[in-house]
Amino acid sequence: MAEDAVRKEGGREYRMEELARLAGITVRTLRFYRERKLIPPPRREGRIAWYDDHHLARLRTIGALLERGHTLNGIAELAEALDQGRNVADLVGVGTPTEEEPVRLTPEELAARFEGEVTPENLAAAMELGYLGTDGDAIVHISRRLLDVSSALVREGIPLGEVLTAGARVREHADALAALFTDLILRHAPKEDLHRLRPLARSVVEAELSLALDRRINKKTGENKA
Repeated sequence: MAEDAVRKEGGREYRMEELARLAGITVRTLRFYRERKLIPPPRREGRIAWYDDHHLARLRTIGALLERGHTLNGIAELAEALDQGRNVADLVGVGTPTEEEPVRLTPEELAARFEGEVTPENLAAAMELGYLGTDGDAIVHISRRLLDVSSALVREGIPLGEVLTAGARVREHADALAALFTDLILRHAPKEDLHRLRPLARSVVEAELSLALDRRINKKTGENKA
């Protein structure tokens, strides 16, 4: 009789009974999750189904999300969105220099950061924007700064959907500004200078945004006093 768990290159593989035991669920529940496509199909070896550490991680994620009040239908939609997500390497570009620090998250950690706001619609919008990608069973946000700001805005009571809509508009303006400064530099300097002069462009944008916010805030607060 085959062992319940075997070591394979890149991790372990488990038979159904052992996987269910490690995940803290019954075999019947595991079959139900598989039928609902909450977990990927196992590897088949004759009549034996072999599951791996990715299946175990997904089952533990399902359990954590259920404890946080998510429904199985909602988890199924989230799982489908994650399975269709772009690989993080496609988002940041392998070997591409960046000043942003990517952040790895489990689905339950993402749900905890945006309590009640991680819906399939918001998840799909974040992936379409390129904020989120996948790396195996992990979710990767391309920028710790954007992640922290987004979660802070949600804690202030702003719906995540509106934060993402604003992010899409900011992206359009940011792309236009990046094109403006890149073209300006290339008209007067070789392309090798782009990375060296990048901080100057960023400083101009930060200063102008700060001044624009001052003008807008003063106008709005002045209107309230009138």
